[in-house]
Amino acid sequence: IRFHDVSFRYGEDGPWVLDGINLEIPAGSSLGVVGGTGSGKSTLLDVFMGLLTPQKGSVTVDGEALTGKRCRAWQGALAHVPQHVYLADTTIAGNIAFGIGKEQIDVERVAAAARQARLDEFIRSRAGGYDAYVGERGVRLSGGQRQRLGIARALYRSARVLVLDEATSALDAVTESEVIDAIEAADRSTTVVIVAHRVATIRYCDMIVELSD
Repeated sequence: IRFHDVSFRYGEDGPWVLDGINLEIPAGSSLGVVGGTGSGKSTLLDVFMGLLTPQKGSVTVDGEALTGKRCRAWQGALAHVPQHVYLADTTIAGNIAFGIGKEQIDVERVAAAARQARLDEFIRSRAGGYDAYVGERGVRLSGGQRQRLGIARALYRSARVLVLDEATSALDAVTESEVIDAIEAADRSTTVVIVAHRVATIRYCDMIVELSD
Protein backbone atom coordinates (compact mmCIF):
# COMPACT_ATOMS: atom_id res chain seq x y z
CA ILE A 1 0.00 0.00 0.00
CA ARG A 2 1.53 3.31 -1.04
CA PHE A 3 0.67 6.93 -0.28
CA HIS A 4 2.05 9.21 -2.99
CA ASP A 5 2.24 12.88 -1.85
CA VAL A 6 -1.20 12.57 -0.27
CA SER A 7 -2.85 15.77 0.96
CA PHE A 8 -6.36 16.12 2.34
CA ARG A 9 -8.49 18.86 3.86
CA TYR A 10 -12.15 19.19 4.85
CA GLY A 11 -13.51 21.94 2.61
CA GLU A 12 -11.80 24.19 0.08
CA ASP A 13 -10.94 26.83 2.68
CA GLY A 14 -9.94 24.47 5.48
CA PRO A 15 -6.39 23.74 6.63
CA TRP A 16 -4.53 20.75 5.24
CA VAL A 17 -5.04 17.90 7.72
CA LEU A 18 -2.64 15.72 5.73
CA ASP A 19 0.03 17.50 3.72
CA GLY A 20 2.32 15.64 1.34
CA ILE A 21 2.21 12.21 3.02
CA ASN A 22 4.47 9.58 1.48
CA LEU A 23 4.22 6.13 3.00
CA GLU A 24 4.84 2.55 1.92
CA ILE A 25 3.32 -0.36 3.84
CA PRO A 26 4.55 -3.80 2.69
CA ALA A 27 1.99 -6.60 2.60
CA GLY A 28 2.08 -8.64 5.81
CA SER A 29 3.74 -5.88 7.84
CA SER A 30 2.44 -4.02 10.87
CA LEU A 31 2.19 -0.24 11.07
CA GLY A 32 1.65 1.77 14.24
CA VAL A 33 0.27 5.30 14.02
CA VAL A 34 0.54 7.71 16.95
CA GLY A 35 -0.17 11.40 17.44
CA GLY A 36 -2.11 13.79 19.57
CA THR A 37 -5.78 14.68 19.21
CA GLY A 38 -6.35 16.49 15.92
CA SER A 39 -3.07 15.35 14.39
CA GLY A 40 -4.80 13.57 11.49
CA LYS A 41 -4.77 9.94 12.62
CA SER A 42 -8.45 9.30 11.84
CA THR A 43 -8.19 11.15 8.53
CA LEU A 44 -5.16 9.07 7.55
CA LEU A 45 -7.12 5.90 8.38
CA ASP A 46 -10.16 7.02 6.37
CA VAL A 47 -7.97 7.72 3.35
CA PHE A 48 -6.24 4.35 3.87
CA MET A 49 -9.63 2.59 3.88
CA GLY A 50 -10.85 4.45 0.81
CA LEU A 51 -13.54 6.34 2.72
CA LEU A 52 -11.99 9.70 1.84
CA THR A 53 -10.38 10.70 -1.46
CA PRO A 54 -7.33 12.96 -1.20
CA GLN A 55 -7.41 16.28 -3.05
CA LYS A 56 -3.75 15.83 -3.97
CA GLY A 57 -1.71 12.70 -4.54
CA SER A 58 -2.97 9.13 -4.61
CA VAL A 59 -3.17 5.86 -2.70
CA THR A 60 -2.34 2.66 -4.56
CA VAL A 61 -2.61 -1.01 -3.63
CA ASP A 62 -0.41 -3.37 -5.66
CA GLY A 63 0.20 -0.48 -8.03
CA GLU A 64 -3.49 0.23 -8.70
CA ALA A 65 -5.23 3.41 -7.55
CA LEU A 66 -8.05 3.13 -5.01
CA THR A 67 -10.91 4.17 -7.26
CA GLY A 68 -14.23 2.62 -8.35
CA LYS A 69 -14.41 -1.17 -8.24
CA ARG A 70 -10.82 -1.40 -7.04
CA CYS A 71 -11.73 0.67 -3.97
CA ARG A 72 -14.78 -1.48 -3.21
CA ALA A 73 -12.71 -4.67 -3.53
CA TRP A 74 -10.11 -3.15 -1.20
CA GLN A 75 -12.75 -2.33 1.40
CA GLY A 76 -14.00 -5.92 1.18
CA ALA A 77 -10.52 -7.09 2.19
CA LEU A 78 -10.48 -4.89 5.32
CA ALA A 79 -11.59 -5.64 8.86
CA HIS A 80 -11.98 -2.45 10.88
CA VAL A 81 -12.23 -2.35 14.68
CA PRO A 82 -13.24 1.15 15.86
CA GLN A 83 -12.90 2.56 19.36
CA HIS A 84 -16.63 2.12 19.96
CA VAL A 85 -17.79 -1.28 18.70
CA TYR A 86 -21.39 -1.75 17.56
CA LEU A 87 -23.00 -4.84 19.10
CA ALA A 88 -26.36 -6.29 18.11
CA ASP A 89 -28.79 -7.62 20.71
CA THR A 90 -28.05 -11.21 19.84
CA THR A 91 -25.73 -13.97 21.07
CA ILE A 92 -22.00 -13.64 21.59
CA ALA A 93 -21.42 -16.07 18.71
CA GLY A 94 -23.78 -14.04 16.52
CA ASN A 95 -21.85 -10.86 17.27
CA ILE A 96 -18.48 -12.42 16.52
CA ALA A 97 -19.78 -13.88 13.23
CA PHE A 98 -21.64 -10.62 12.56
CA GLY A 99 -23.69 -10.61 9.36
CA ILE A 100 -23.60 -14.40 9.01
CA GLY A 101 -26.82 -16.42 9.22
CA LYS A 102 -27.10 -18.59 12.33
CA GLU A 103 -26.94 -21.81 10.31
CA GLN A 104 -23.77 -20.66 8.50
CA ILE A 105 -21.77 -19.71 11.59
CA ASP A 106 -18.53 -21.68 11.92
CA VAL A 107 -18.51 -22.43 15.66
CA GLU A 108 -14.87 -23.51 15.70
CA ARG A 109 -13.75 -20.31 13.98
CA VAL A 110 -15.81 -18.26 16.43
CA ALA A 111 -14.07 -19.94 19.38
CA ALA A 112 -10.64 -19.57 17.76
CA ALA A 113 -11.21 -15.84 17.19
CA ALA A 114 -12.39 -15.44 20.79
CA ARG A 115 -9.30 -17.22 22.11
CA GLN A 116 -7.08 -14.97 20.03
CA ALA A 117 -8.88 -11.90 21.41
CA ARG A 118 -8.45 -13.28 24.96
CA LEU A 119 -12.22 -13.59 25.40
CA ASP A 120 -12.85 -17.36 25.32
CA GLU A 121 -12.31 -17.97 29.04
CA PHE A 122 -14.76 -15.22 29.99
CA ILE A 123 -17.39 -16.49 27.53
CA ARG A 124 -17.21 -20.08 28.78
CA SER A 125 -17.55 -18.89 32.39
CA ARG A 126 -20.95 -17.30 31.62
CA ALA A 127 -24.25 -19.12 31.69
CA GLY A 128 -25.06 -19.97 28.09
CA GLY A 129 -21.48 -19.55 26.89
CA TYR A 130 -21.38 -18.52 23.23
CA ASP A 131 -25.19 -18.65 23.10
CA ALA A 132 -25.57 -16.01 25.83
CA TYR A 133 -27.12 -12.71 24.73
CA VAL A 134 -25.08 -9.53 25.10
CA GLY A 135 -28.07 -7.24 25.66
CA GLU A 136 -28.89 -4.07 23.75
CA ARG A 137 -25.61 -2.43 22.62
CA GLY A 138 -23.69 -4.94 24.73
CA VAL A 139 -25.06 -3.63 28.02
CA ARG A 140 -24.20 -6.92 29.75
CA LEU A 141 -20.51 -6.58 28.89
CA SER A 142 -17.80 -4.29 30.21
CA GLY A 143 -16.06 -1.81 27.93
CA GLY A 144 -13.01 -4.04 27.64
CA GLN A 145 -15.14 -7.09 26.85
CA ARG A 146 -16.98 -5.19 24.12
CA GLN A 147 -13.66 -4.16 22.57
CA ARG A 148 -12.34 -7.72 22.64
CA LEU A 149 -15.57 -8.95 21.06
CA GLY A 150 -15.08 -6.41 18.27
CA ILE A 151 -11.52 -7.64 17.77
CA ALA A 152 -12.75 -11.26 17.70
CA ARG A 153 -15.29 -10.24 15.04
CA ALA A 154 -12.51 -8.85 12.85
CA LEU A 155 -10.36 -11.93 13.38
CA TYR A 156 -13.29 -14.23 12.48
CA ARG A 157 -13.36 -12.62 9.01
CA SER A 158 -9.73 -13.63 8.35
CA ALA A 159 -9.35 -10.34 6.50
CA ARG A 160 -6.22 -9.53 4.50
CA VAL A 161 -5.91 -6.19 6.30
CA LEU A 162 -6.75 -5.54 9.95
CA VAL A 163 -7.27 -1.95 11.12
CA LEU A 164 -7.42 -1.22 14.85
CA ASP A 165 -8.52 2.36 15.52
CA GLU A 166 -7.91 2.93 19.25
CA ALA A 167 -9.45 -0.54 19.55
CA THR A 168 -7.51 -1.51 22.68
CA SER A 169 -8.05 1.76 24.57
CA ALA A 170 -10.58 0.19 26.97
CA LEU A 171 -8.28 -2.70 27.90
CA ASP A 172 -5.90 -2.81 30.85
CA ALA A 173 -2.20 -2.87 29.97
CA VAL A 174 -1.75 -6.63 30.50
CA THR A 175 -4.79 -7.65 28.42
CA GLU A 176 -3.90 -5.13 25.72
CA SER A 177 -0.40 -6.59 25.47
CA GLU A 178 -1.80 -10.14 25.24
CA VAL A 179 -4.28 -9.17 22.50
CA ILE A 180 -1.64 -7.34 20.45
CA ASP A 181 0.80 -10.26 20.85
CA ALA A 182 -1.90 -12.69 19.66
CA ILE A 183 -2.72 -10.56 16.62
CA GLU A 184 0.95 -10.23 15.73
CA ALA A 185 1.56 -13.98 16.05
CA ALA A 186 -1.60 -15.18 14.33
CA ASP A 187 -0.96 -14.78 10.62
CA ARG A 188 2.03 -12.97 9.22
CA SER A 189 0.33 -12.61 5.84
CA THR A 190 -2.14 -10.15 7.37
CA THR A 191 -1.30 -6.45 7.14
CA VAL A 192 -2.04 -4.75 10.47
CA VAL A 193 -2.53 -1.03 11.07
CA ILE A 194 -2.87 0.11 14.68
CA VAL A 195 -3.77 3.63 15.75
CA ALA A 196 -3.02 4.33 19.40
CA HIS A 197 -2.29 7.07 21.92
CA ARG A 198 0.11 4.89 23.91
CA VAL A 199 3.43 4.08 22.30
CA ALA A 200 3.54 0.84 24.32
CA THR A 201 0.55 -0.41 22.28
CA ILE A 202 2.56 -0.35 19.05
CA ARG A 203 6.02 -1.25 20.32
CA TYR A 204 6.12 -4.50 18.31
CA CYS A 205 5.04 -2.93 15.01
CA ASP A 206 7.44 -3.17 12.07
CA MET A 207 7.02 0.56 11.45
CA ILE A 208 5.79 3.51 13.53
CA VAL A 209 4.48 6.76 12.07
CA GLU A 210 4.02 9.82 14.26
CA LEU A 211 1.68 12.55 13.04
CA SER A 212 2.03 16.12 14.27
CA ASP A 213 1.57 19.70 13.02
